[in-house]
Parts: sequence; C-alpha cells; structure tokens
Amino acid sequence: MNTSTSTSTVEPRRISMTPGAQRALDAASRLFYEHGIHAVGVDLIAAEAGVTKKTLYDRFGSKEQIVVEYLAARDERWRAFLTERLKSEQGAAERIVAVFDASRAWAEENSPRGCSMVNAHAEISDPSHPAYAIITGQKKWMLALFTDLARGIDRGRDRQRGGGGSAAQLGRTLMLLHEGALVAHGLGIFKDPVTQAREEASRLIGTSG
Repeated sequence: MNTSTSTSTVEPRRISMTPGAQRALDAASRLFYEHGIHAVGVDLIAAEAGVTKKTLYDRFGSKEQIVVEYLAARDERWRAFLTERLKSEQGAAERIVAVFDASRAWAEENSPRGCSMVNAHAEISDPSHPAYAIITGQKKWMLALFTDLARGIDRGRDRQRGGGGSAAQLGRTLMLLHEGALVAHGLGIFKDPVTQAREEASRLIGTSG
C-alpha cells in the first residue's frame, strides 16, 4: 500500500521560509484555525507575529499565499503522522483500523475544533482559490488510501466473483465513516465519534472479509 498517492490537481506555489516568515506563519496558523480564515486579517497576523505588515507582504505576497502555506503545512504534518502510524501495521484490516486510531490521536492533539480542511472548505469553495487544491487534494488522498486498503480486504472476493467495484465501494464507505466522524468531532455533539466510526469500520471489514 502506497500512502503517497498523488492526485491530478495542480500543486499550488510554495515559498521558502525565512525565520520571520515562519514566525508569521505560526501566528497565522493558530489564528486561522481558532477564528476562521476570513475573520483574520493581515494586520492581526502581523501584530501577533511581531512583524510589520510590509514584512508579511514582502515574504508572502498576499493573504492567499499565507492561507496556502497554513493548509499545506497542516496537510504535510498529517500525512507524515499517518504514514508513521501505519508503518507498524502489516495487514490491510489492521491498517484501516489504524487510520481511525491515528485520526483520533491527531484530533485530540491538533484539531479540537474539527478538521482544518473541512473548516477551510466552508470558507473557500471557489476552485480558483490557490488553497482549494490543497483542501480537496487531502481528501482525494484519503479516499485513495482507503481504496488501496480496501483492495487488500476484497482481493480474494474480487478474484472469485470477477468483479472490480467492491474495493471502490468499500473505500468510499470507509471514507464516509472517517470524514463524518471528523465533522462530528468538531461539532462536539456526542463523545468520541472517531472511536465509534472505528468500531463501525471494524464491523464493516469483518462483513466484507
């Protein structure tokens, strides 16, 4: 299973980080996640980072680019975190369960207000925005990951039946469980939705196997 599955979306432009730019990005990342992207202006980011607004524009060029760097950095951290967690698991079923375990740990440590990509998509729905490809790209990557893992579950059944659609269907169902749990976590309607989704996924895998 290859967790570096790529998508066909064009990668957005990235910038090289100076210490000042990194300090500004750290401040922006905290503010964007806590208050929302549209609610946070460049003046506030500059004040929180202890830099001038001119420095921000010199380093990033625009607020849009700061948003790109914020989401891209979180995406990179999540993919590295999940990939590391999956290294110790061998079978497809164990890896599927491990995805939910990793998401629960990540949510508790990094995402008390819910998935940053889902939250960002609520504010950025225009495909022409440079950060849009990062948001949808992460979710496409997750779907590809679940589908790859589902092939390991359904390989024997597909050979017997001569079918090719069951892995795709299982991958989409696992994705729905996973993403629904992340949204429920952000809403805080009931306790520990990711664990409940993990249990549902485990039952689904048992049925599929």
